[in-house]
Amino acid sequence: QVQLVESGGGLVQAGGSLRLSCVASGLTFRDYSMGWFRQGPAKEREFVAAINRGGRSPLYADVVQGRFSISKDNAKNTVYLEMHSLKSQDTAVYYCAAREGLVAIEHADRYDYWGQGTQVTVSS
Repeated sequence: QVQLVESGGGLVQAGGSLRLSCVASGLTFRDYSMGWFRQGPAKEREFVAAINRGGRSPLYADVVQGRFSISKDNAKNTVYLEMHSLKSQDTAVYYCAAREGLVAIEHADRYDYWGQGTQVTVSS
């Protein structure tokens, strides 16, 4: 069974930082590109960041470019999202997703597996 488990969410003040982790099991991790998506209150799920199966060539949504950093550690079956200079607009449930393929993509409907999400709340 494939399982993606996110952790690291919590409450943080505006301007602060958090590091999210997603541990994958039940799949050959190095064969999967990975993505992070988020869904805020009364909003649609949106793309945040993605990285190819080799842990290179990251992509970012414009609204997080320069503030967030995605990385993939194939030895630990883990993908990370480092978030800095957090804003109240970043408040959302953050989801980890996996796609069997080489390249990083931003389209949620092309991902194969999803985690349950971790809540990030940014106070202003």
